[in-house]
Amino acid sequence: MIFTRSVSLTNFAVASSALCFQVFVLYPWHKQLDDSFEELKKEHRQLLQKINNMPLPSSERSPATAANSRP
Repeated sequence: MIFTRSVSLTNFAVASSALCFQVFVLYPWHKQLDDSFEELKKEHRQLLQKINNMPLPSSERSPATAANSRP
């Protein structure tokens, strides 16, 4: 009886501490990582947009692109 009670209390203590660790440590850390990842994606989109809007140098243009470009 004493053994089963001590195992039950130990199990409760371990489970409670694991839940507290998840709630107070892992979840805020996950939110911080998620916010940082969203910021990184935003910067990446801006960089891709800048690259896509850059004109190609005349040596890299294909003949069809060079013929259709305006001076």
